[in-house]
Amino acid sequence: MYFTGRLTADAAVRNVKGDRKVTGFNVAINDRFKTKDGEKREIATYVECSYWINAGLAEYLKKGVIVEIAGRVEAQAWKNKEGEAQATLTCNVSAIKLLGKSNSSRLERQDTKSKITSTGIDEDDLPF
Repeated sequence: MYFTGRLTADAAVRNVKGDRKVTGFNVAINDRFKTKDGEKREIATYVECSYWINAGLAEYLKKGVIVEIAGRVEAQAWKNKEGEAQATLTCNVSAIKLLGKSNSSRLERQDTKSKITSTGIDEDDLPF
């Protein structure tokens, strides 16, 4: 399944079973629509995500960043101590695409210094 949303907090990397690492984060999917009566409604759906492929990506997954997620989504249901039904959407992420950032987050690379080649052209301006 593919979905697009905004991170609700900075991603966190956890160690599990030895040297394996998982990056955990939550995504809010906002939806706006009109009811049959013309009333404007806004709802948010929250998805708990786990990304097992590259823990280094966590430094770019900051609160407010817009991401496109591909992965397997599951609904998990349980009863709390009071016996009330609870549910959570979880996603085992297979691919992440960073689409945008919030005004407060910084996704700048640390090695963005320009390098002038022997031809006098800035390497960052080259199309390849």
